[in-house]
Amino acid sequence: MEEARPQRREPMLNLPGIIVALIALCALIHLGRTYFLTSAGDFWVVLHFAFIPLRYSGGYELDVYAFMAPVTYSLLHGNAPHLIVNMIWLAAFGSPLANRIGTVRFILFWVATSVAAVGLHYVLHAEDVTPLVGASGAISGMMGAAARYLFQVDRRLRRPAFSGAIRSVPDVFRSRSALTFLGVWLAVNFLMAFGFGAPSDGGSVAWEAHIGGFLAGFLAIRLFDRRPSRFR
Repeated sequence: MEEARPQRREPMLNLPGIIVALIALCALIHLGRTYFLTSAGDFWVVLHFAFIPLRYSGGYELDVYAFMAPVTYSLLHGNAPHLIVNMIWLAAFGSPLANRIGTVRFILFWVATSVAAVGLHYVLHAEDVTPLVGASGAISGMMGAAARYLFQVDRRLRRPAFSGAIRSVPDVFRSRSALTFLGVWLAVNFLMAFGFGAPSDGGSVAWEAHIGGFLAGFLAIRLFDRRPSRFR
């Protein structure tokens, strides 16, 4: 009688390579800004790679940095807590999405939702000079995409991924778990609009960017998805 082989246990943090790379990149950038750059050097980085709405409102030359900033701002963070919280959410929502759609599609998704996030922020704050930084717009897009899968993750796979076909918008609104998540998420961002949860250093939370990224992920995930038959 053949002896049964013990099942191989997966590591607790079985993160896709692209998620590890993004976390490492964001962390290294923040550490470099914090410990290796002077104040003037860090100001140069923020000026060129953060998203500053006024730069696009006329009267300013649009150099190469202006075309990079709608994406590169997502790799910068205001402080260590901002970075840590975003990276935790990136690991939680980005991992099953990256495993579902693959590395290249995930990078394109990150770019698209980052641009959508600052797009809505710009529409509402076109004359603002405050730099916008942080990955939360793209991560909100991942949350929006997760809602279209009804947050169902197949953990039987070697790398757990969102499972099944993308649900229709009416299906999402018929799901109690999805509605609960959407309600809590919207309530949190509503409170942010009135200053709750703002950082102690006098900055503010760009809740408009969160909504822009979320809507992009929620509405456009079909453009990035792979064939659902592979995940049933």
